[in-house]
Amino acid sequence: MSPRDAGGAWYRQPVVWVGAVVLAASIAGCVWLIVVAERYADPPLPVEGLQVLTMPLTRPPTKTPRPPP
Repeated sequence: MSPRDAGGAWYRQPVVWVGAVVLAASIAGCVWLIVVAERYADPPLPVEGLQVLTMPLTRPPTKTPRPPP
């Protein structure tokens, strides 16, 4: 590699280093959030009966019978 081409090497490009720093900070932040989340218990949600997102999974019983068609 000639001295003229050495200036264009990947390790001489500041954008590569900025990208590497951002990637490392993102990974470190993810690891930190996982470590902090492990310290706190997640209390269970109060569930009354069979429901998904507060939508009942079964139909409520009818009070009056339907007339035959």
